[in-house]
Amino acid sequence: MADITITGADGDFGAYIAKPESGTGPALMVIQEIFGVNQVMRDLCDSFAAQGYIAACPDLFWRIEPGLQLTDKTEAEWNQAFEYMNKFLPEFEKGQADLQATVSHLRGLDDCSGKVGCVGYCLGGSLAYSMACMSDIDASVGYYPVQIDDYLPYAEHIKNPAMFHVAENDGFCPPESQAAIAEAFSKNDKVTLHTYAGVDHAFARPGGGNYDQASADLANGRTADLFKSALS
Repeated sequence: MADITITGADGDFGAYIAKPESGTGPALMVIQEIFGVNQVMRDLCDSFAAQGYIAACPDLFWRIEPGLQLTDKTEAEWNQAFEYMNKFLPEFEKGQADLQATVSHLRGLDDCSGKVGCVGYCLGGSLAYSMACMSDIDASVGYYPVQIDDYLPYAEHIKNPAMFHVAENDGFCPPESQAAIAEAFSKNDKVTLHTYAGVDHAFARPGGGNYDQASADLANGRTADLFKSALS
């Protein structure tokens, strides 16, 4: 487990990486929430490494505040996180390029089998959808993606296995958005959509206010099965 440097089109940026005991295997790019590459993201990387993956989480806010690590425990940190997200979104394409640079970095590692998937949460869930639509990623999973309504026509371009977990009571993804997502995804048999009844946004974030263990365990099990099938 270590912090590494990745070279992108606009410069170098940081990432956290964790490797399995074997030292080798397929790779996963873990895409951050709006809180930066914080302890939650690092713990996720460690968890995926324990499952046999080389897991790396790139710092997408490096142009704004390199090394940002916020929590979801205070209102001040929430406000700061939304501020950074709003600064990031106009440079979405640059963030997408950083993700692709991370995939290329992982594929180039001697320890990597060559297969690379991605899994993202919140903002990262939306970016996982973008990667599924517009890159050669081998498999994608997005937890509670938001604000993808205008990009749903791109779902037809998804060529590799993709899975998305949506919270029924997600305040950032209203019922009409969920219906549009379901309709778009139903047209592509490479895409699987799961909706979790009675839970809110970030239901899979351990320690978070909306954490629901039963739904998180179900979603994480489905994610593990997809990656095992697609990346082995």
